[in-house]
Amino acid sequence: MTDTRKFGFTTTILHNDRQKPIEHGSLHKPIHTSVTFGYRDARQLAEVFQGKQPGFRYGRQGNPTVASLEDKVNRMEDGMATICFATGMAAIGALAQALLREGDHVVSSAFLFGNTNSLWQTVDMQGVDVTMVDATDVAQVEAALAPNTRMVFVETIANPRTQIADLRRIGELCRDRGILYVVDNTMTSPYLFRPKSVGAGLVVNALTKSIAGHGIALGGSLTDTGLFDWNRYPNILDTYKRFATPQWGMAQIRAKSLRDFGASLGPEAAHHIAVGAETLSLRMERACANAMALARMLDADDRVAAVYYPGLESHPQHAIARELFAGFGSLLSFELRDDIDCFDYLNRLQLAIPTSNLGDTRTLVIPVAHTIFYEMGRERRASMGIAESLIRVSVGIEDAADLVADFQEALAG
Repeated sequence: MTDTRKFGFTTTILHNDRQKPIEHGSLHKPIHTSVTFGYRDARQLAEVFQGKQPGFRYGRQGNPTVASLEDKVNRMEDGMATICFATGMAAIGALAQALLREGDHVVSSAFLFGNTNSLWQTVDMQGVDVTMVDATDVAQVEAALAPNTRMVFVETIANPRTQIADLRRIGELCRDRGILYVVDNTMTSPYLFRPKSVGAGLVVNALTKSIAGHGIALGGSLTDTGLFDWNRYPNILDTYKRFATPQWGMAQIRAKSLRDFGASLGPEAAHHIAVGAETLSLRMERACANAMALARMLDADDRVAAVYYPGLESHPQHAIARELFAGFGSLLSFELRDDIDCFDYLNRLQLAIPTSNLGDTRTLVIPVAHTIFYEMGRERRASMGIAESLIRVSVGIEDAADLVADFQEALAG
């Protein structure tokens, strides 16, 4: 077994499974499909259920394959503990399911993934007040805070318009006010950015995206960075206060969101994600370089009305991205000139695939207003700066020259 603490990001992830004994010398943690786990000593079974010793109770609350992935993601985020879920949305839903009560208040960035926006609307209808603000301005976040504010929620790079929250100053604000700061790191990934560095208490990752990278497995995670003092959170039940204080939040989330609500990640998906994660840094470096090349080409073409990519000096939050992130990400979006039909343009692309995922090895494109943001209506889209011609691009790892030529030739067509 190798002590990976002294090694870099990729080496650590590659050898993470081997930090604990693996059956039969396997290099990867095998897929454990068992739902139930038996014990020779009934007292040991009771102690596992009571949290007095480690072990597995029932597949809904975790199994060895999922636990191995949790440990891997936890190392990526330099966390104290990580819980994996069936999807990224299940991880975000766990925040509401386990931590919020009627009468609570949440401040959220208004620039959100469409499904996250929809989830907050549902939470708002169920008695938790949700205030959406422009999180690129910390003053707007501060103005929205109330005595019953329980958490502030932001994305690192917003999907699809790439706005970047004022991450560091929001973290300082939440620390000073004792408010739980939740950062969705999906669009950057732990390789480009660790939200712990700006004071996040909980970190969300949609494992389906860049961490897995292959588009064949759904998954999500919540990581507790250890920075938030759960003594300051009023919604922790006495049941979970029998643990050490730093464990309160994750103990309640695991019980309420996995045991009670059942948003559990399956072992087969966990295995696929864990294997994909090994090449995260390699894929992100290539995808970021490709995205930069593509953004520059589009930005220089007068048939393109606007390009949104944090790597461009014209991006409003370029300085924040340059300061905080190891790269500018693989997500960009752009608007076509009014006389160019976005559907015709997309149909002329030969390499980029019209579909709805992100963080794949292949380049994926989607007409945002007509698909993933269609349900929210034209007025709400306009308030988020989403034009009817906006095309979102999740840039893959193709050869850069081929990718740039594909988008350029489609414009010429």
